[in-house]
Amino acid sequence: MAHYLVRARLRPALAEELHERLRRGEFRRLRPFGEALTFSLENARLDPATGEAVWEEEDYCSPPLAMEREAVLDRYFEDLRVERVTEGEGWRRIAALPSLWGSGGPEAG
Repeated sequence: MAHYLVRARLRPALAEELHERLRRGEFRRLRPFGEALTFSLENARLDPATGEAVWEEEDYCSPPLAMEREAVLDRYFEDLRVERVTEGEGWRRIAALPSLWGSGGPEAG
């Protein structure tokens, strides 16, 4: 398994839809990646310097996040880029950034 630091631009018109679907847990049932994707997006951060959403994602695909992109990510994000990291490194690097979902959203743990 590989881990990636993901950066992407959230499509503003679809941000509330994505947040609502996350609150309802709609992506958890997607196999084999639903639980990991849900955790990552719930805990995504906002990079104020770039306006990008950032999160760490575990993945088994080649190319990275192929199934996640097809099922979810390409609808809600554009300009998606990945950087290979060790497990937990991505979360540590973005820990000081604010939640993508504002003060009412989940925090990375």
